[in-house]
Amino acid sequence: MERLMLGDVEVLRVEELRGRFGSGRVLVPDCPPEVWDAHRKWLEPDFWEPEDDQVVGVVQTWVLRSEGRTILVDTGVGNGRRRPGSPHFDQLETDYLGRLAAVGVRPEDVDVVVNTHLHGDHVGWNTRAEDDSWVPTFPNASYLMPAADHAYFSPEGAAARPVPRDDAGRARREEQRNIFADSVEPVVRAGQAVLWEGGHRVDGHLTLEPAPGHTPGSAVLRLASGADRAVFVGDLLHTPVQILEPECSSCLCEDPVGAAASRRRVLERAADEGELFVPAHFGGSGVAEVWREGGKFGIRGWGEQGSGAGSGRGSGVGA
Repeated sequence: MERLMLGDVEVLRVEELRGRFGSGRVLVPDCPPEVWDAHRKWLEPDFWEPEDDQVVGVVQTWVLRSEGRTILVDTGVGNGRRRPGSPHFDQLETDYLGRLAAVGVRPEDVDVVVNTHLHGDHVGWNTRAEDDSWVPTFPNASYLMPAADHAYFSPEGAAARPVPRDDAGRARREEQRNIFADSVEPVVRAGQAVLWEGGHRVDGHLTLEPAPGHTPGSAVLRLASGADRAVFVGDLLHTPVQILEPECSSCLCEDPVGAAASRRRVLERAADEGELFVPAHFGGSGVAEVWREGGKFGIRGWGEQGSGAGSGRGSGVGA
């Protein structure tokens, strides 16, 4: 899916990078190995490479054109960032801005940036390097950031948490300081950040709602236009097996139990109300149609032509 019309809202998918993002059994440690093996036929090769247990993923931006405005949902990793805890993101160089231009989006055209949360692969292109400093990439945009994440990941919030003792922990701490310094604080300093809490209406079609757990401020963006519905879920999950096993959180979640509760709640509504389910990192189709029967979930298909997902049990994955 590269382009989708949902009611009056145009949805475009712009990838920054695609690749192997690590072991599935490490990424989702509580997911039983037999779940991966049972669904190997459709997970391979777009979502998982079973020979060496590698999750296939993307870092991407969803571009929405709604009510005459251009809205970006998450902004990837960014170029030239020091990311000691994430070697595949460290000092990255991509043609992300060129890819935006290819779908008709120049930096000055962007009206709103939505950061579903403040991890480094969702805020990187918030800024760009100019001389010896970082400045907002999108000069005319308001940047919607969860206030809870801003408080949690700020230097003051980080200082209140225990200092990691091992080298990996120290690298992650350094990386988070870098993320805040190069991709968050410059936007706040420029007066372009909107730190929201409790919920935020973007326009007549789009609403932000809290879905905490992956981070304290993690959010979903709901779209409702005409008969079509969708929910952009950020890092509520990283692989389709988490639709089948919603209790299994990733190793990247700050609060795994809270993330599982948010995941289940959002999945229930998506299945019951026919919302297309749009995660941030799926390597194959970026849009899933989900069903549920009681507490069990499955995938009816991959969205292509508007929602049409309906509710109830389907005949797809997990049926």
